[in-house]
Order: sequence, then C-alpha cells, then structure tokens
Amino acid sequence: MNFLIRVLVNALALAAAVWIVGGIEISGLGDDLTGRVFSYLIVGLIFGLINALVRPIVSLFSLPITCLTLGLFTVIINALMLMLTSWVSQFTPVRLTIETFWWDAIVGTLIISIVSAVLGLFVGKERR
Repeated sequence: MNFLIRVLVNALALAAAVWIVGGIEISGLGDDLTGRVFSYLIVGLIFGLINALVRPIVSLFSLPITCLTLGLFTVIINALMLMLTSWVSQFTPVRLTIETFWWDAIVGTLIISIVSAVLGLFVGKERR
C-alpha cells in the first residue's frame, strides 16, 4: 500500500512539474482525463522504480563530489534520474520528454522535490 501511495505522490509531483515547466511533457495514452491519469501514473511508477533502484548506487559513487558541494550535487543527481526516466519511458506507450537538461530538468526536479515533500507531510508514515 505504501508503494502505491508513493507512485501516486510521484504522479502528482510530475503533473505539477509538467504544468509549471514548459519544457517537460508527458504524452501517450490519450487526451481524455482517464488517459492522462494513467499516463502520469505509469511515468510516476517508472520514476519511483528508478529512484529506488538506480539512485542509491549513483548517490554512493558521487558521495565525494556531493560532500565537496555541500549537498548541492544532489539536485544534479535528481535531474539525471528524471532524464533517465525520460529515456526509459521511450520504450513504453507513455513518453516523458524533457527539452533541455539545465533549465527544464533542474527546475522540474526542484518542483518535484518540493511537491513530494509537501504531499509527504500530508500522507505521512505510520510510526510504531
């Protein structure tokens, strides 16, 4: 259940990034509401899997430069994960397209991080 909530949070954060940043677009399953919702959910699932599987390895190898930049390199890592999501989505019926790395991916990453953090406050986690 926690994984499904995380996919939903990712989909909403991606929807906010697509709405705000002009260079990010999700297309695929149709222009009606159901097609768009499923498109965002599929890309949110891909983004969540990449963040769960690839990001820890990249973060580990980039630890020295992350320490040198006092953690700011994490934004670049997140943008790279968004670009990797864009590349992986080319092999699915749903496509995430990002025009430029520097402006679109970086700003999109910042928006996704802020929206995910805010939604994470509302969703929360069960504590024992």
